[in-house]
Amino acid sequence: MEFGRRVFLHLLAAGASAAGLFRGGTILHAAAEEAPWSSGPGISGNPFVRGHKSLVAAVGGKDLAEMVRKAVSLIGGFGPLALRGKSVLVKPNVVGANGNPTTTNPAVVAAVVRALYEEGAKKVYVGDMSALIRGATAKSMERTGILAAARNAGAEPLFFEDHDWVKVKVPGTYLKEVSVTEWIRKVDRVVNLPVIKTHGYAGYSICLKNFVGATHFRQRPYLVNALHWEDIVTELNLAYRPDLNIADGTKVMVEGGPWEGRAEEANLLLASGDRVACDVVGLALIKTYGRWKRLLTTSPWEMGQVRRAVELGIGAKNSQELELLTASLDGDPAFHTRMGMVKSLL
Repeated sequence: MEFGRRVFLHLLAAGASAAGLFRGGTILHAAAEEAPWSSGPGISGNPFVRGHKSLVAAVGGKDLAEMVRKAVSLIGGFGPLALRGKSVLVKPNVVGANGNPTTTNPAVVAAVVRALYEEGAKKVYVGDMSALIRGATAKSMERTGILAAARNAGAEPLFFEDHDWVKVKVPGTYLKEVSVTEWIRKVDRVVNLPVIKTHGYAGYSICLKNFVGATHFRQRPYLVNALHWEDIVTELNLAYRPDLNIADGTKVMVEGGPWEGRAEEANLLLASGDRVACDVVGLALIKTYGRWKRLLTTSPWEMGQVRRAVELGIGAKNSQELELLTASLDGDPAFHTRMGMVKSLL
């Protein structure tokens, strides 16, 4: 009953706040065109595999530039993305104006943007649409420091609510069509840059959940069907496939969320071409802290978003289809201990 009450109050707040935003001049553009179901504009399939297993890298340290490079190199390097001369959209989590780990660490955003340019990318964009009940994306990006970080690294910021939307038909149960930002289609590559955190309604927020910010406000899960929140989060992901996922674990929210909660410094990054595999490793990391009740008595593979993603064939189906590779840049024994715990939970 408490969960239902919280969802009901959230819906009231969402409707009232969104109405206020729209009256105040923040207009969501209508979808401009229709497109069939496809994986998106980037490379075909996941190139970051070995022996039919999706590779996930976990790298610990403090030097973010080196961590980004090491994490991607462990799964095969930037080479398969063929970035030279390409345009790239980096999609961080800018759900609101609270800092990391509610939102992606701006220093991680800057490190990823710089790495993409170093690999030959012609143009890098950093874009999202915040939960509009918390205000416009531009203001959230500014307050979190992501706006300045993106610009200082040479990226152009995008606020999706100021742009058009593309309708993509999908084979879901709760969704048959998803309106995604036109920028998913306008660029050559998409890099998903979520934060690792718990979420009171969706269970958790990592790679799969991060795509909600690239979909039209009317398809927020609580407006589609609040009783099937996790399934809808996953079905939204049928509309696209990122070319690379880099999950920010510099700080990890291990209880509460999405707006605020208990945070722990983990000082790590994850990298993978597989959203499901990356989410499972992130969930195992959260579970090692023993704070999130929804994870204490269940496997990461049984969390709602993951379970539905497995059914839909979005990524790895079980632990036999995942390989975790780890490295600590500063030789921190605590990192190796925690990664040992993570591996035991996969």
